[in-house]
Amino acid sequence: MSMLKVENLNVYYGSINAIKGISFEVNQGEIVTMIGANGAGKSTTMNTVAGLLKPRSGSIVFEDKDITHMPASKVVSLGLALCPEGRRVFQQMSVRENLEMGGYTRQASEIAPALEQVFELFPRLKERQRQIAGTLSGGEQQMLAMGRAMMSKPKLPSMGLAPLLVEQIFDIILSLNKAGTTILLVEQNAQMALSIADRAYVLETGNIFKEGSADMLMHDDAVRKAYLG
Repeated sequence: MSMLKVENLNVYYGSINAIKGISFEVNQGEIVTMIGANGAGKSTTMNTVAGLLKPRSGSIVFEDKDITHMPASKVVSLGLALCPEGRRVFQQMSVRENLEMGGYTRQASEIAPALEQVFELFPRLKERQRQIAGTLSGGEQQMLAMGRAMMSKPKLPSMGLAPLLVEQIFDIILSLNKAGTTILLVEQNAQMALSIADRAYVLETGNIFKEGSADMLMHDDAVRKAYLG
């Protein structure tokens, strides 16, 4: 069953066509990865799906609801959360305050149990919950961004990862998926992303260049030459 379906998506920055009519879908229970070089359009795609950018044309449907022009705040409340790569945390707030911000769509009674679930996934965040987020290491800030996204109890977290503590974070992604969470993953480390994904899309200059099962793309000559070395 399709959880997320994107059709003929076009996104512009001014007169520049950054995303050129791409279509893809994520089925319930899958890990789907999107790989590509820097500037291929991965982050633009993720931000558009999450409601942070508005497409010029095309459609985005999440669980049979058209969210193409829906504000990001409403997209989150439906169960689709974006976990951006890099240090996208509230730098002057504590770890705990950052996590609590991630749970703003939930009932007050749900916050404490959600925090415990995040702390179980990321014990280091529990140890540093009173620490100011801007003083964490890069890898710890990536954990915090992921934990904050999970606080909204998303049905489909859309994740862009930084190349820090990669193996540990990939283990957590697998655990989340085994527990029933559907995941759309954007990752620079194509080999690792393909090793855990069910299906994959290869993005090049705003176009989908290849798509198929992760195993098939892992053994595709063009993909191996461009992304796997």
